[in-house]
Amino acid sequence: MPCRLAISSMSLGRCYAGHSLSHKLDMAQKYGYKGIELFYEDLADLAKSLSPDGSSAQPSAAAQLAAAHNIRHMCDSRGLEVVCLQPFLNYDGLVDRNEHQRYLKRLALWIKLAQVLGTDIIQIPSNFLPAEQVTDNLDLIVADLCQVADIGLQQSPPIRFAYESLSWATRVDVWERCWEVVQKVDRPNFGMCLDTFNIAARIYADPASPTGRVPGAEEEVRKSMERLVARVDVSKVFYVQVVDGERLRQPLVKGHAFYDAEQPARMSWSRNCRLFYGEKGGYLPVREIASAFFHGLGFDGWVSLELFNRRMSDDGAEVPEELAWRGAVSWNKLVEDLGLECAPSTMISASLLLLDLQVPGRKLESGSIPEGAQATDDGDGLVAEVAVVPPGLPGVDVGHVHLDEGDGDAEQGVADHDARVRQASRVDDDGGDPVPAGRARVRPQAGGRLDAVDDGAVVVRLEGLELESQVVGLLPRLRLDVGEGG
Repeated sequence: MPCRLAISSMSLGRCYAGHSLSHKLDMAQKYGYKGIELFYEDLADLAKSLSPDGSSAQPSAAAQLAAAHNIRHMCDSRGLEVVCLQPFLNYDGLVDRNEHQRYLKRLALWIKLAQVLGTDIIQIPSNFLPAEQVTDNLDLIVADLCQVADIGLQQSPPIRFAYESLSWATRVDVWERCWEVVQKVDRPNFGMCLDTFNIAARIYADPASPTGRVPGAEEEVRKSMERLVARVDVSKVFYVQVVDGERLRQPLVKGHAFYDAEQPARMSWSRNCRLFYGEKGGYLPVREIASAFFHGLGFDGWVSLELFNRRMSDDGAEVPEELAWRGAVSWNKLVEDLGLECAPSTMISASLLLLDLQVPGRKLESGSIPEGAQATDDGDGLVAEVAVVPPGLPGVDVGHVHLDEGDGDAEQGVADHDARVRQASRVDDDGGDPVPAGRARVRPQAGGRLDAVDDGAVVVRLEGLELESQVVGLLPRLRLDVGEGG
């Protein structure tokens, strides 16, 4: 099947920050995602709310199954598929075999949850418990994973398992080791998840180093991708994940805000500092690794954006939409940069550009735009408000879009819930100034960054997206290309 865009549910905001799964799914649908990786945390959170006492304790199996049914309905109604249920953490190679048996009992419930959710994939990341709790005997790790694969084969339809090497894992921390395990397990329902971040975080990045890189990083990536393309059977790659990582200003060592003495630096960095591809501050060789996935291996299945970033824990109501939008921008940039044959799956609707379309009754002159300004007709062109870049998003230089009076009706309604033009933000007029006519430029003031100009020009902060209006006759199909975030 062609590449299809998905995102991890927690990547749209953490449930403990007050971001409901239903709202996150709304945002996934709005910004063109076709599937989600369901993070177990979101399922458990919903299950707790369905429990009779609303207990904060581990929800019962019945409550979890009820939550799974609820999630399946929410996804179906939004045209979303559940790509996988994840992560089945710290299972492989446990020294404590009693704990191993407890995990197998837990797996029985996870399989039922997956079946209700309509997915056939459970993701198993490589174990990252302390070394004394995880065997260094690869044969035992393989035997543990054979056991889950055999249980999965007994299901109808079979349950598949996607094994992923985490860059901070105890025993399996590189893709080569992961692939070795997959080959030794040798079951049709046992494969791998390839992740640009975890590959690069291990062989390219070192967040504890002043340089942010391991010695010889570029050459190691080149050689590693040559090996990957030569060795890996793409049919064993069940899905891929594509995100970047932030270059830290200071090494992640004791005294750094993200330092945690109880976990590896790469884990602390991963949990706080992933970025979507193409965003300002990212420095990993995502493009080279993704090219090996898509062009070298010929992968063409689910592509998930598994972001972990401190922004996800913010409780602002705008967080899920901001993250969904950023991911959509990232995906379209990747499609364009790599020349992928699969068309961008994100079709941003005109509602991103035209918000609560109303006529405020006066012309918007150059200079300050009133807070909450929406649209006006100056006789020559329709002036419309567009989405503000929220805090944390990269600023970019972009082109302009002209909305001619004949293309729209100023009284036609458009979906709302997008950002407003910020108070005291300023824009440049497209006439009477040094700015060339028709080439309006944003001039932010007091930290406010906006995307709006008057006299018929609209500036947007979108990267290589195709825009397709959901309001008949309002906007023709447009294509906007922009440069790097600044």
